[in-house]
Amino acid sequence: MTGPPTMSISPRNEAILLLGPTGSGKTPLGGLLAARGLGGRRCVHFDFGAELRRVAAGAHALPTATVAFVQRVLREGLLLENESFPIARAVFDAFRAELRVAPADLVVLNGLPRHAGQARDVATIADIVLVVALECSAATVHARIRRDSGGDRAGRDDDSVGEVAKKLAIYAARTEPLLDHYRRAGVPCRVVSVGVDTSAADVLEALALPG
Repeated sequence: MTGPPTMSISPRNEAILLLGPTGSGKTPLGGLLAARGLGGRRCVHFDFGAELRRVAAGAHALPTATVAFVQRVLREGLLLENESFPIARAVFDAFRAELRVAPADLVVLNGLPRHAGQARDVATIADIVLVVALECSAATVHARIRRDSGGDRAGRDDDSVGEVAKKLAIYAARTEPLLDHYRRAGVPCRVVSVGVDTSAADVLEALALPG
């Protein structure tokens, strides 16, 4: 597979990692942080799932083989495993170049890393300084998606009951353990319980992060 294009981007940024099952509100929270900033710093929201969908649609100038692989990942609901991390890096670098991310900017990571193997690789491209975990039951997830509580589900074709159940199982087995991974690493971790009608603003208020 042809390697990613070389780009001139800033050094590794500090990052906030958002964890939570599908539908829990990570994307609205990332969007709100990007709109408001945090502690006087610009925030940029890296929604890995959304960026993969952009890659599949040809939005980034990435190799044809990379685009085809991403299309298969999305079609089959797969996770990128350790050996495929160069693809994640290429997508991340393209995102940073497009948004002209500066060294002082804070990156909000949403959907990357998805498992412990990726966490080790992500440490090479971003310094995670805070983990925010959105916690909710499967019933709450299904209700939030039905109601589009976060306002971010329009146009999604992967929100069927079966697809959501598959995502929840993968999250529980592969992604949720990241919370303990980062706790063991000494990274501050904050857990917020999310209800059916919990908004991104509600989560920020619960976190009481500096504005």
